[in-house]
Amino acid sequence: MRRFLASSTGVAACAAFVLPLALPPGASAATLPTDPRDAPPAPRVQPVQAAPDVPGSTQSLPLPDRPADSADPETSEPPASEPPSSEPWSSEAPSEAPSARSSAPTRVPERGRYEPRVRPFSLVGVVWDDAGAELHGTVQIRTRAAGTGDWSGWQDIETHTGDHGADPGTAEAASGRLRGATAPLWVGASDGVEVRVRGEGADRELPRGLRLELVDPGQFAPGAAEAPGGPGAAGAPGVPALLPASRTVRPAAAARPPYPDGFPESFLAGQYAASRPGITSRKQWGANESLREGGYVYTRTVKAAFVHHTSTGNNYTCAQAPSVLRGIYRYHVVSSGWRDFGYNFAVDKCGNIYEGRAGGVTKAVLGAHTLGFNSNTMGVAVLGTYNKTGPSAAVETAVARLTAWKLGLFQADPRGKVTLTSGGSGKYKKGRKISFNVISGHRDGVSTDCPGTRLYNRLPAIRTASADYQGRG
Repeated sequence: MRRFLASSTGVAACAAFVLPLALPPGASAATLPTDPRDAPPAPRVQPVQAAPDVPGSTQSLPLPDRPADSADPETSEPPASEPPSSEPWSSEAPSEAPSARSSAPTRVPERGRYEPRVRPFSLVGVVWDDAGAELHGTVQIRTRAAGTGDWSGWQDIETHTGDHGADPGTAEAASGRLRGATAPLWVGASDGVEVRVRGEGADRELPRGLRLELVDPGQFAPGAAEAPGGPGAAGAPGVPALLPASRTVRPAAAARPPYPDGFPESFLAGQYAASRPGITSRKQWGANESLREGGYVYTRTVKAAFVHHTSTGNNYTCAQAPSVLRGIYRYHVVSSGWRDFGYNFAVDKCGNIYEGRAGGVTKAVLGAHTLGFNSNTMGVAVLGTYNKTGPSAAVETAVARLTAWKLGLFQADPRGKVTLTSGGSGKYKKGRKISFNVISGHRDGVSTDCPGTRLYNRLPAIRTASADYQGRG
């Protein structure tokens, strides 16, 4: 593969500027309700100890509009040192944003970029100008570990498109900021990168404005605060691991639990409810609230839960999970142009639960997790990739407990069925009514393999356990 090298000046200038994402005048995002009962609740967590944090950053490196050589990714090796500055295909420093967007693809079969020296980063992805354009092809990445200088092998990045994002017709979709994007990939602390993008299909076309996003999630020390629910198995420092390690999931006591956050008792008229699990707040995992749009957007209710995996890989420790979340958050907002983190909740591989999109964990917050079916649903993303790796017992327990509690607030039966109306996606046209399991996989709503076959196959057991937690056994 031909190497593409930016000058040292260009690399230094390639960090994306972080601009406030304030709503424009007249935007339709919901404002805070006037009824105190409907106000977004304050997170019910112990105060977080004050600690210094280091803001993250994003480096945006355009992929030159020149074909790369067809080197074998399994046998070719990056040079041990930086190529000479006279290398003919050096690229210019990227601009802050594209001057114009076009849905027309570029007829280039392959593009690549080699950057032996960039500021440290831990998460990587590829974005392009038009959110409606699809990348038909493959994206491969390899990175150099910070500290050791060792290069990884080639890794595939999931080139999903059209299966995540804001529903058509929403203010978020009409913002003009959305971009097409691959899934992000967690690579750990790295300071060098090589990427190749290969087109597939009859014309091997690639969308315009392809660029490599290198995300530094920053550092954050939340202290030893623990969310409600009591102590549990060892997990990430400062993040409670509350869930049993046994693969047999059993409900808590059948007595109706108290509900925190001042949730209106009128919602609890039904017979079934479940205890709230421990949830690590956005403040605890270090979400930079200045990145997202102000305000919150709500729907009427929560009828169903869609389970996802983040496709970020499983090469993270549970102590790194907050960093993974901060990386995904920055990738969703800064790189992809979303108003906030896409999922309502996240679960790491140790079973720790995290607050996702802002607006209150008890509320029906509108997410951007399942295109066409974000309204009146919730999205739960398990950090990792579960096509060939099965979820841990702690993951299954966490998803069961979380869905039992949240669906119980709106009296939804985890073992039941629900009819949802599509807001428009590649799989279901706008207005079509579809029957779903109340706990469904992402693939049930859109054309994707998410949440991975191994996790998807565990959803029947998760539905049963969730219903047991609600006392429906």
